[in-house]
Amino acid sequence: MPKFIKNALKSLAILFFLLTIYVGGALIFGTLTDFQPKAVIPLKAEQTSKLTAVEDSILSFVSWNIGYGGLGTESNFFLDSHGKYFACDKMVRAPREYVEKNVAGILRFATTFPSDFYLFQEVDYHSKRSYFMDEFEKIKKALPKFSAWFSVNYKSDWIPIPVFEPWKGYGEVFSGLATFARFQPTQSTRFQLPGEYGWPTRIFQLDRCAAMHRFAVKNGRELVVINIHNSAYDVDGILKKQQMDFLKQMVLGEYQKGNYVLLGGDWNMCPPNFPADHFMPGKGQDYRQLNIDSDFLPASWQWAYDPSTPTNRKLTDVYQPSKTFVTLIDFFLVSPNIKVLKINGIDMGFRFSDHQPVRVEVKLLSEKEEVE
Repeated sequence: MPKFIKNALKSLAILFFLLTIYVGGALIFGTLTDFQPKAVIPLKAEQTSKLTAVEDSILSFVSWNIGYGGLGTESNFFLDSHGKYFACDKMVRAPREYVEKNVAGILRFATTFPSDFYLFQEVDYHSKRSYFMDEFEKIKKALPKFSAWFSVNYKSDWIPIPVFEPWKGYGEVFSGLATFARFQPTQSTRFQLPGEYGWPTRIFQLDRCAAMHRFAVKNGRELVVINIHNSAYDVDGILKKQQMDFLKQMVLGEYQKGNYVLLGGDWNMCPPNFPADHFMPGKGQDYRQLNIDSDFLPASWQWAYDPSTPTNRKLTDVYQPSKTFVTLIDFFLVSPNIKVLKINGIDMGFRFSDHQPVRVEVKLLSEKEEVE
């Protein structure tokens, strides 16, 4: 055998050995450090409000997946291009100046767009992808009179993707749901949602949860506000179904107690009977988005969304109006004893996130109004 062939084979053997050590080490490290939260975790108040009871019958809520400040107009994302093994010339993380611009826009929104409640998703606490900016702390300072709660749903010391480009590695992530309220809840709890990917995928994936907050209402009832962010890369919908079944039992149980119930967040599903390609008929390409079943809950429950404004865009490339595929997966679920007065998607041109905010205004009905 010629010497150059021997040398080439030797180099390949060394490369294969090093790759095996790297991948094996990553799997062992990930398994040993895998975040495994308890099913129910009481949440700690990071900031408090002086208002101890909800005295208003008309309330406003905003939900927004802020995309950890890294997924604004100028960004694409390697995982949306199936880049688990190679980045495929897509961004693993946006440049720092993009993140700073996006976070500044998010803070400006929070301080200039009034609401009684803000339900944010993908808020980074300490992550490499957002240059270890404490986004939760920044929003908290922007809303000093609001109670503030953080519920972790993504915690990993090291995410080694793209696998074959370790120098671009995603790295450490500590992120979650952030809820801000003009009122002080009587109780706030993190509920782990059921379902998980198989090993080894699960050790580097999000641990999906629902953040439930209970507020005393002046009429003696409770207002139960739930911040959610359901599974995304779940093509066959197995995890989504488990999570939705869990949420169904949760909301029905609370409503049966006589409570007002409102869920808001990134469902990663379209509302019942809402076409995923509603805004761009026939241009969904390979994008597949499931719908919530039309009979998921009794007809008296309300899905509040604005069919005129998309809330999510694809990240296979930077945002290009009329070309980038957009859909609607961010909205609210409201119990029958709450009347939806207004629902508006807020079109920001996806400047600061791959999602857009949604605002709903509701009225808590009295027993007399419910009967009427």
